[in-house]
Amino acid sequence: MCKNLRCTFIKLFGIILLSSTGILGVEFVELKIVDEPSSYGLHAQQFGSPEEAHLLNLRVAPANFSGPPHFSRLIGRCFSEIINDYKYDLCPFHNLTQHEQRNQWNPYNGVLGVWQEWDILNNTFVAMIMKDGDSCGSLFRSARITFECGNHSTIVNVTEPVTCSYHLVFRTPLVCHPDSMLVYPTLSKDLQQRWDSLEGERLRGYWTDKGYSRRLREIFEAAGLFLSHSHHEQLQQQAQEVEQEKARSGVFASFDQCKESFKELQEKVKRLEQELESLKNSSGLHESHS
Repeated sequence: MCKNLRCTFIKLFGIILLSSTGILGVEFVELKIVDEPSSYGLHAQQFGSPEEAHLLNLRVAPANFSGPPHFSRLIGRCFSEIINDYKYDLCPFHNLTQHEQRNQWNPYNGVLGVWQEWDILNNTFVAMIMKDGDSCGSLFRSARITFECGNHSTIVNVTEPVTCSYHLVFRTPLVCHPDSMLVYPTLSKDLQQRWDSLEGERLRGYWTDKGYSRRLREIFEAAGLFLSHSHHEQLQQQAQEVEQEKARSGVFASFDQCKESFKELQEKVKRLEQELESLKNSSGLHESHS
């Protein structure tokens, strides 16, 4: 049964070789294609009004809140905008999704990225980084959210400068103050002292640029603003495991993915049929010699 999802069910003939009996059998196999993302392996979390809430198919869990304290006002909220026949739903500190609006049989609905960390430059929060979205060939979709000042919070524009990598511009009054995106004031006293010491050592020539950047990154990781390399690797592993489990359970994010899986199944069945035919021929040859 498919709860809280709009699903398309396609019944395909699956040919199953019963190796134990040598019989070639046929049975119906029901494959489920999800055309409305839903939580898979993670608890569904809804934001905004019930009409705007979406169940999301997340391969990894969003990171914890971090960044400017006043940005906490965005937690639990979603912002929607239709741009060039696509509806974008941005849920800050959670995810970004895309929903194709064109009237066609199998419109694209997918996750463009899950909240992970900040991009920081010159003591300034420059962008929110969302990664590990839906698969896109050999890649996973990702998104970069930058900000501009405005009277109210809204999505201004979305582009795809690189295949499977998106850039969303978010307008909000939360960034209008000139100091609203400074990093240093958001750190604990201990981390501020570490940064002060690092700057002093850099001025005295103790660090190369590469060494300075590495130490500064460690401070940001300790503050939860960056994910560590080991955490990134864990997320990648988790994402791969979710994809494998989805494939084993017959859940596909798109019809194309379903067709590709069915093609692989056909090729496997063809190989098994050839092996079975070879076994039958060998058995017949053995009986004739007997």
